[in-house]
Amino acid sequence: MTTTSYTPAAASDQAMWGKVLTLHAHVERQLTQALQRKHGIGLSEFRALECLVHAKAGELRMQELADKVGLGQSSVTRLVGRLFSAGFAFRDLCPGDKRGVYAVITDEGKERYADARGTYSEVLSAALNTAGATPELAGTVQALRSAR
Repeated sequence: MTTTSYTPAAASDQAMWGKVLTLHAHVERQLTQALQRKHGIGLSEFRALECLVHAKAGELRMQELADKVGLGQSSVTRLVGRLFSAGFAFRDLCPGDKRGVYAVITDEGKERYADARGTYSEVLSAALNTAGATPELAGTVQALRSAR
């Protein structure tokens, strides 16, 4: 019979991961609130617009967008539906493969992204600064910033 022993490294990894998750939740909450309040978009919408702005020809296959944003296929379909309803993106069929669907950013989507980009950057820095000033997260923020 094999038993798994508890190792200090595993406990240390779990503690570190817990801090990363706490920091992530803190930052995501701040970004979500600011983007919704100032620009009327959610964090997922902002991230999708960012991916589309930087994509060649402003378009990505739906699966590629899902991978970049960290969503599943059905979630990205709903996300692109919201972008479409807001006038920020539209769906287009792949010319070589009629089963392939692209998400394409519109000029209005580019404008909304450009307007929101400054807010995102400011709130991200402020949230990291705030978290970095707390004893529980200071080391985590410092480690992440030094890894740039």
